[in-house]
Amino acid sequence: MIGILGDPVSHSLSPRLHNAAFAALGLDYVYVPLPVRAAEVGAAVRGLAALGLRGANVTIPHKGAVLPFLDELSEEARLCAAVNTIVVDDDDLRGYNTDVEGVRAALAAAAGAAPEGEPALVFGAGGAGRAAALALARLGCPLTLVNRTPAAAERLAALITAGVPGSTCSWLPLSALTEEVVGRQRTVVNATSLGMAGKGKVPSVLADKVTAGQIVFDVVYGPAPTGLLAAAQARGATVVDGLALLLRQAAEAFSLWTGVPAPLEVMRDAVTRRQDEEEDQGAARPAGRARRRRAGTDHGSRPAGG
Repeated sequence: MIGILGDPVSHSLSPRLHNAAFAALGLDYVYVPLPVRAAEVGAAVRGLAALGLRGANVTIPHKGAVLPFLDELSEEARLCAAVNTIVVDDDDLRGYNTDVEGVRAALAAAAGAAPEGEPALVFGAGGAGRAAALALARLGCPLTLVNRTPAAAERLAALITAGVPGSTCSWLPLSALTEEVVGRQRTVVNATSLGMAGKGKVPSVLADKVTAGQIVFDVVYGPAPTGLLAAAQARGATVVDGLALLLRQAAEAFSLWTGVPAPLEVMRDAVTRRQDEEEDQGAARPAGRARRRRAGTDHGSRPAGG
């Protein structure tokens, strides 16, 4: 059994995509949502082995809270100070952050190859921002970090510089983000919740100033396409959406639990069928009762990665 720990978890697409993958490969696994309140995180993590689980995903708001209850952390989890995947090996609990590999793999798939050594800008310094910055720094990309809270961008820049030898990482307050800064980048990443329904829009300098030849990555996976990606696509940029991140980080977690490669297309089909079903249901509701489909990245998350 595999679970997903979070609060809430009812919105998660991870049970659907992982159960489809288990079924396609004939694996004797099941993936279930496990709602856990903040006060119960320690007990929930310690109980994974006792309940016979092989592992779990972790989504907000617990990705940092689980760290003290794990026996080992991957380098990615340690540097990001966040875990989204737990593997149970007997009584040993190991924490991973598969969002980092998810960012790299999603970029490589969309652009044909990962943008090694080329300038990149990451907007946001939370969990998704840390994962994106670490992935890009490991690709040798000179980084510019931008955040609404400058101190958070400064801390992340210091973490990347210390954690990735030879990396180049600077930061700017949002007020200093200009068309010239955006134009110097090969890759632009929105690692915030801006663009989600009800969360506001990304700064216009990002949405309006990207050009052909750039790669624009929005970790939000709904509504599709986001305003940022629609604007970037209209200008000829290569776009990467949050669904790509969700699938790639999920595939990495799947392999950690099972020891076999994930059937990525099966997982993709499971998610897109779910989205189509929700859109059909929304269209069938009376206009006065229509509800906006929840949008965001998964525990993969709301920014970023179930």
